[in-house]
Amino acid sequence: QVQLVESGGGLAQAGGSLRLSCATSGLPFNLYYMGWFRQAPGKEREFVAYISRSDSITAYDDSVKGRFTISRDNAKNTVYLQMNSLKPEDTAVYSCAARRATFNYRDPRYDYWGQGTQVTVSS
Repeated sequence: QVQLVESGGGLAQAGGSLRLSCATSGLPFNLYYMGWFRQAPGKEREFVAYISRSDSITAYDDSVKGRFTISRDNAKNTVYLQMNSLKPEDTAVYSCAARRATFNYRDPRYDYWGQGTQVTVSS
């Protein structure tokens, strides 16, 4: 029923850009907070970005602040992550997540998760 499907990952050079999309279905998208997380081999899953239900509030991990921008289109049930000035350390599997309840945006206890999309940044 509920599905989150990421797309837009791929290979980029350092300093380049990618735009990730997360298309959702089976849930009232406009009632859910959305987040992006990433996990690199040998590392813990980490918070990347968050956006509130009405997109009036966004938050970012310090590691991506000023480089990444999260946005959402409630009419399309889709959340985006624009990634600029990419660095090799951004290489990871990026997953989107949805939650209905409000709590600390860094908390990984979201209700639903996508399968992830690979982002690889070469130096």
